[in-house]
Amino acid sequence: MLSNYLMSGVWGFVAGSALLLGAFFGYFFRIPQRAVATIMAFGAGVLMSAISFELLDEAYSLGGPTHLVTGFLLGALIFTVINIYLTRKGAKHRKRSIKPDDDDLESSGMAIAAGSIIDGIPESIAIGLTMIAGGAVSLATLVAIFLSNIPEGLSSSVGMKKEGWKPQKIFALWLGIAIITSLSSFIGFSVFGQLPVQITAVTLAVAAGGILAMLVDTMIPEAFSQTHNLAGMVTVVGFAISFLLSRI
Repeated sequence: MLSNYLMSGVWGFVAGSALLLGAFFGYFFRIPQRAVATIMAFGAGVLMSAISFELLDEAYSLGGPTHLVTGFLLGALIFTVINIYLTRKGAKHRKRSIKPDDDDLESSGMAIAAGSIIDGIPESIAIGLTMIAGGAVSLATLVAIFLSNIPEGLSSSVGMKKEGWKPQKIFALWLGIAIITSLSSFIGFSVFGQLPVQITAVTLAVAAGGILAMLVDTMIPEAFSQTHNLAGMVTVVGFAISFLLSRI
């Protein structure tokens, strides 16, 4: 049982490490936006599948339709309110690989980092929650969250570099956030595993609602802006692969 507690933290850190990976490539390399957008389209499909067949399916099994709908709408509401606030603080494009040229004055690397923490906590809790039933992490959920974190690291490191941040400070910040995601996943497994199943159901639905709102507000627009007519196809491929992974 101890190994399950440890692994919940490990999987949370793995998902958060994508922020470090994105920051590394964003700081030292110039990644084509089209390549990142393609990854995001694929990740969007994986994420939609994980929400449908992992998070919501489990929430419905544990709590029924009332808990599912309540948590789902609450998660979307929480994300929307926070997202509006972060947009005003300069984190409007935190899920974009490179922010628009005309948005330089409105962007803030630190605001993007703060947004990443707020995005990452429910996502990582969801990773831990997927381990409660059988002790094994949902691979589809893990991959989806990992892919969604890469552009945040990319966009933030570009902004922080322009603001004069040293690489040591940037990577120390993202390492700290990765540790927070690890702890969040650990809490999702250890704490919620001891609570009534109705609370777990609502929490799963809240995470699903917040992630879906984030996906529609940030990842899909970025993916379409660069891949255009290919975005739908790439998203469908990601969805199909994730669905198959959830059934293995």
